[in-house]
Amino acid sequence: MFKHVFLTGPPGVGKTTLVQKACEALVSSGVGVEGFYTEEVREGGRRVGFDVVTVTGERGHLSRIRDVAGSSHGRREYTVGQYVVDLPSFENLALPLFRNVGSADGGGRKVFVIDEIGKMELFSQSFIRSVRQTLDSSSCTILGTIPIPKGKPLGLVEELRGRRDVKVFTVSKENRNNLLQDIIAALQNCLKQTS
Repeated sequence: MFKHVFLTGPPGVGKTTLVQKACEALVSSGVGVEGFYTEEVREGGRRVGFDVVTVTGERGHLSRIRDVAGSSHGRREYTVGQYVVDLPSFENLALPLFRNVGSADGGGRKVFVIDEIGKMELFSQSFIRSVRQTLDSSSCTILGTIPIPKGKPLGLVEELRGRRDVKVFTVSKENRNNLLQDIIAALQNCLKQTS
């Protein structure tokens, strides 16, 4: 029995768009949705970084290109390619969402969005712990995104792929327009199992 649903696929293939569409459909059918997305930040047509945006619209920095990020004032610097990860900003916005997920409205089943569990987010040990606790808790179903395997394996991502209670959809340019109904059906199934 699956309890959680994750989407994987190459960058820019449409994982976040599918997550957002699935959430709209779930909300309109009365399912509670919480969590966060990762969004590209563009200036003058070029990507300068990523923001974390909660389902309720709060926004915080996840990363910026070095020349936009400024100096780190003596803090340890976490980088992925040309991006400097703003760990305090990410943790301040994302971690409280995990603390609230089990508590909000006792009875109702809900979907918790984690977009994404990627290299930048995995610099946070607290984030890794929170994801593991939420996977094992019975209070919600996770709808998340993970990168396709590339280079050195990411511990938590490989752990997710190997879990029996996780259904992974691989998104491609060819199938992305036909996956939405399958994703929604899988989520509704997960919600039935745990209610």
